[in-house]
Amino acid sequence: MRRTTEFARLSVAHRRAITSSSLHQTPPPLSLAADKCQSMDQLKQIHAQMITTAQIQDAFAASRLINFCALSDSGDLSYALKLFADIPAPNTFIWNTLIRAHAISSNPAAGLLLYSEMRRRGIAPGKHTFPFVLKACANSKLVRCGEQIHGHVLTFGLDCDSHVANALIRAYSVSERIGDARRVFDEMPERNLIVWTTIICGYAQNNSAEEAIALFHAMVSEGFEPKGVVLASVLSACAQSACWSLGEEIHVYMEEKRVEMNVILGTALINMYAKNGALVEARRLFDGLRERNVATWNAMICGLALHGRADEAIDLFGEMGVKPNGITLLGVLCACCHAGMIDFGREVFYSMERVYGVESNLKHYGCMVDLLGRGGRILEAESLIRGMAWEPDVAIWGALLTASKSWGNIEVAERAVREIQRLDPRNHGVHVVLSNMYAEVGRWEDVARRRKGMKEESLKKTAGWSTVGGRD
Repeated sequence: MRRTTEFARLSVAHRRAITSSSLHQTPPPLSLAADKCQSMDQLKQIHAQMITTAQIQDAFAASRLINFCALSDSGDLSYALKLFADIPAPNTFIWNTLIRAHAISSNPAAGLLLYSEMRRRGIAPGKHTFPFVLKACANSKLVRCGEQIHGHVLTFGLDCDSHVANALIRAYSVSERIGDARRVFDEMPERNLIVWTTIICGYAQNNSAEEAIALFHAMVSEGFEPKGVVLASVLSACAQSACWSLGEEIHVYMEEKRVEMNVILGTALINMYAKNGALVEARRLFDGLRERNVATWNAMICGLALHGRADEAIDLFGEMGVKPNGITLLGVLCACCHAGMIDFGREVFYSMERVYGVESNLKHYGCMVDLLGRGGRILEAESLIRGMAWEPDVAIWGALLTASKSWGNIEVAERAVREIQRLDPRNHGVHVVLSNMYAEVGRWEDVARRRKGMKEESLKKTAGWSTVGGRD
């Protein structure tokens, strides 16, 4: 009986201990559940629970909801803004999250408006704020805004922070202010590999190949080991500047260091070799690459077209394992120009949107005018220009003038000159071309009239105007 009583007493005590323990165990915070959301439906359920339990008043909990809505692929930025509007005192993390989300959205300028509101409320930006704001500036193409943010960076003493400085370099580079990017770089007391990579990429993307290569050498001399992104950028610079020897050195370095030949580096190497005319090596790399994207195919096709290997370029186009884009079709049209394949080029041009879903642009039209002009289809080329959906530029009319000169079609040449003069009144070289065409057929009165007009207006042939020239 005593044992039974003791057992019962122990049992009750044990039950009380269990009950007491369970009462003190708190359920997992809803904010953690928000981090595991996979859809907006799930997030809205958690949001409702946060409202009923008053957890929505907690800034951290609200920040987790906003983080999913703003940055997740399954999120909803407009819902994030509704949540934000109901928070009386958003913390810096919430502001940064929304600025970041807008910076990479289709409306990056909205991120700048958020930053402006953040400052109006007296909230100080931190080192994590400025990179997102600067990305919004870069993606909005608002150069002056970037300059103002740079001033704020200096005001808050964050110009020496590597993340902020790197964002400044990128913003200036994207805005084609590479000189300003370089000043930020030069003023940094210490530079890491990321900053070196950004400035080198900036020069490469701004078609400043020699500077990119010089910086690459400086980076290596300071003991930094180049990684994939910077190697790809320098290879791009080598392609632009015909610096084959350095490109080969980088290729050897990659093999010695056993750098993985991914699709980005493989494409950069193919482009470098192809642009420099080393088509055998480019093709060897192309055939050996495990993964190829449209840029890989473009590098090889355009390289072949550039060096007059039209048949090979067109054959490779027929073997494409991915959907071609505008660059691909431009390369094919260029190949047709070199080979004089008017019918095939015409077929490709008029099937761009219907078959490939690619809208033709000025470069495609210019290439097609060149193709028709080389084949003597002058009137068809003029008709193509006049049927364009947007206004043709000087280069396209110049291509028609070149073709007209080659085939002696003075009437079309006169019309082309009028259009060029309308677009660029100071482009006087076209008058010289037309005057020479008159002279070739013995129309001396027209020659005298044209030259008299040029003399009276003190016109001189514009040096370096190369749109009009002989056929190659």
